[in-house]
Amino acid sequence: MIENKLQEAVASALKSLYNIEAAPETVVLQTTKKEFAGDYTIVVFPYVKQARKSPEMVANELGAAVKESVAEVTDFNVIKGFLNFSIADSYWASFVGSLAGNTQYGFRPVNTADKPIVIEYSSPNTNKPLHLGHIRNNLLGWSVSELLAANGAHVKKVNLVNDRGIHICKSMLAWLRFGNGETPETSGMKGDHLVGKYYVEFDKHYKDEIKELVAGGMDEEEAKKHAPLMVEAQSMLKRWEDGDKEIRDLWTKMNGWVYAGFDETYARLGVGFDKIYYESNTYLLGKELVQKGLDMGVLFRKEDGSVWCDLTGDGLDQKLLLRKDGTSVYMTQDLGTAMLRTKDFDAQQLIYVVGNEQDYHFKVLKLILGKLGFDWGEKVYHLSYGMVELPNGKMKSREGTVVDADDLITEMEATAEEMCRDHGKNDGMSDDELKHLYHILALGALKYFILKVDPTKNMLFNPAESIDFNGNTGPFIQYTHARIRSIVRKGEEQGIHTDVPSSVETLQEKERAVVKTLHDMPSIVASAAANFSPAMVANYAFDLAKSFNSFYQDTPILREEDAAVKAFRVQLCSVVAQALKNSMHILGIEVPERM
Repeated sequence: MIENKLQEAVASALKSLYNIEAAPETVVLQTTKKEFAGDYTIVVFPYVKQARKSPEMVANELGAAVKESVAEVTDFNVIKGFLNFSIADSYWASFVGSLAGNTQYGFRPVNTADKPIVIEYSSPNTNKPLHLGHIRNNLLGWSVSELLAANGAHVKKVNLVNDRGIHICKSMLAWLRFGNGETPETSGMKGDHLVGKYYVEFDKHYKDEIKELVAGGMDEEEAKKHAPLMVEAQSMLKRWEDGDKEIRDLWTKMNGWVYAGFDETYARLGVGFDKIYYESNTYLLGKELVQKGLDMGVLFRKEDGSVWCDLTGDGLDQKLLLRKDGTSVYMTQDLGTAMLRTKDFDAQQLIYVVGNEQDYHFKVLKLILGKLGFDWGEKVYHLSYGMVELPNGKMKSREGTVVDADDLITEMEATAEEMCRDHGKNDGMSDDELKHLYHILALGALKYFILKVDPTKNMLFNPAESIDFNGNTGPFIQYTHARIRSIVRKGEEQGIHTDVPSSVETLQEKERAVVKTLHDMPSIVASAAANFSPAMVANYAFDLAKSFNSFYQDTPILREEDAAVKAFRVQLCSVVAQALKNSMHILGIEVPERM
């Protein structure tokens, strides 16, 4: 790539002109700002002290030396300490030709001999269906996995289903009390929705009990602990951990309903996993590690029987690992899961995609693993992301104020259908083709709107804004791809072979802009992976689509009279379509061939 040539030439010139030793990779190249002539810029200020010359003089001397040694450099200019290089049109054109037939542009081959990077995402509780917050988690986890794989990493996607604990017991108890034997079959509800209904039902009755106790003179915090439903739910959890058959059978039945519901939602979202772990299988290993910590003296037991880790020396506080009745907490099972996952994969890194409200939890997890003597605890990385909010505020599962994932997808599909009909983008397609189109546009809108936001930031979700065919949206990029593929098909009908390299000597300004944006893709994908940020790829895809549309509006393609120029432009279209397809693949978004 031309960037490497420039870096090597600058490093060589620094040595020959000023005896400055600089490794080529340390020479920082930037894209030249639009208001200045040039393609790449080097800031020379870091070298002026050793060179003992003014920034302008250093820049001019370096520019002359690089132009002399790099044939692709046609000119340079100096703005104070900024050295701008112009690259020949022939280089950009030959670059397009080099991509003819390359379906893997922007991707590096995966080396499966490497130790894997294990990425955990989704991690739902089996007391409620997936909602909008889970959607961001799933889409981010899937996309980061694909992003790292695009950079050659050996990735394993895993899910930890939180299928035990007090929250699950709340749904179970409410179903026993108020369900009258209702099932997914008798109710017509998906299993996860049915169980979630009783989680909300528990909270409603629980709050009534608290009010009654407070009215009787009890302190509210005490009322929360002593409300009969909460006491019974705690007792149910203890019976579950003790292996009570009646409770275990009920748990198996209701979890089965939820698993079936989850699988359906995952399929609609287009996400999946290489392995699924269950908290009910890992918490016992966590309890064994807690016992190990007690034996080592790094954990301690309080008088009430509960077990803790003292982290005050690490600037934190004391962390509960086992309750006084011996039941485990989330940290207990996370210790066990981390141990099991390490044995399963011998991973080079364990990435947890979890919201930023759990930042403290993962600091504690790493510290406790270290105190237990596990050096691999340093491999734990918390990919912390911001919350998804609605125009009317945060969602609360226990109160039923959530945006359900299934309902949202259905609503988005209906909106996509309406938008297509309004814009006349569904002509000449069969019913099955239209159904598929509406689905991929709906998911494209949803996924792109969520993934274009930097993962670390909170975001406000606006369904109507996400599905517009104009602006920075998934459907805009999907439609651009379909438009490009239409041009390519027509070009192929005229005998233009896009898998055979073609070239030209000069490029028009907007044509050149498309090629330069196209050229940036590998570095964008690499930088996005280093930052675990699919947003960088999303916004790159938008920039490429926007640049292409500007070119398309002003430049003849199929109407071009010069046969060589026409062939080159059709080939450029083909390469841009592939780059858009590959970029959107990283985001988990399918692009249509026609609309």
